[in-house]
Amino acid sequence: MSTTDSMPSRVAPSADPYLAPSMSLGNRAARALWGVAWLLLMRPSPRPFHAWRRWVLRAFGAQLGPNCRIYAKAEIWAPWNLICGDAVIIANGVVVYNPLPIRIGSHGVVSQQAFLCGATHDMDDPAFPMVSSPITLGAYAWVCARATVCPGVNLGEGAVLGLGSVATRDIPPWAVHAGVPARFVRERKRTR
Repeated sequence: MSTTDSMPSRVAPSADPYLAPSMSLGNRAARALWGVAWLLLMRPSPRPFHAWRRWVLRAFGAQLGPNCRIYAKAEIWAPWNLICGDAVIIANGVVVYNPLPIRIGSHGVVSQQAFLCGATHDMDDPAFPMVSSPITLGAYAWVCARATVCPGVNLGEGAVLGLGSVATRDIPPWAVHAGVPARFVRERKRTR
């Protein structure tokens, strides 16, 4: 193998498909404005200021039911793509990566450092485009701490994704799944 085979070729930036942005200029500008608002208005807000954080998120297009508790250190990529029912909890350290809508049903819980990943990339396309898929968490669903929900995966009503688990497929209602990848553990007692 020659040394030129291992060296990247010099291609003009306009001709390199890997350098093309995944999102429109408008989307990038909105996210930049949201990033400033998150840094100045959300992140420093005291722990019990849930109403304030709901107001800020709604100002950026989030649809939040009453009594939602979004904690200050939760990172929401695009608030305009966040739809939550009543009494949803999104804990500190949660990352909601939502290029397309992520819906969380009433009384849903997303625990500390969980990751709701709504997009990936097409690795077989030289332009490496973003491939987004919506995620839905049913009412009373629980994504435990450090768990990951992959793009396009849905959790049914009352479903539980265990600590540190990775959901690569839908989880049926009132089922508990755990592991990497997540597998069925048991049925959850129905609360309603």
